[in-house]
Amino acid sequence: MICDFTIREILAALFILGGSVFFIGSAIGMLRLPDFYSRIHASGNSETLGCMLSFIGLIIYEGLTITALKMALVFTIVFLANPIGSHILGKAAYKSGHRVWTLKDLEKEEDEDANIHH
Repeated sequence: MICDFTIREILAALFILGGSVFFIGSAIGMLRLPDFYSRIHASGNSETLGCMLSFIGLIIYEGLTITALKMALVFTIVFLANPIGSHILGKAAYKSGHRVWTLKDLEKEEDEDANIHH
């Protein structure tokens, strides 16, 4: 059986799949990383790259239309705003005194867990 997909559709699907991988990586980073600053870093970088790949895939799939131009405009705005927003959040947290996670915090958490289980 011959596949009925065009090269354009396959290429678009690969870009969208690549974007999905980075979105999933961002979600895992948000759940698994220990502090606010690490989570901002994971979400800011991965979401921006995931958005870029997904929008490129959608633009390839759509072709040269006004809709593709609109998607490119939205992508450009997200591409510029997401890192700036992440930076502003991190700077505001730092200025407000939000602590940075360290290995001492990990040792403290392990000691607390050991005391709870005894």
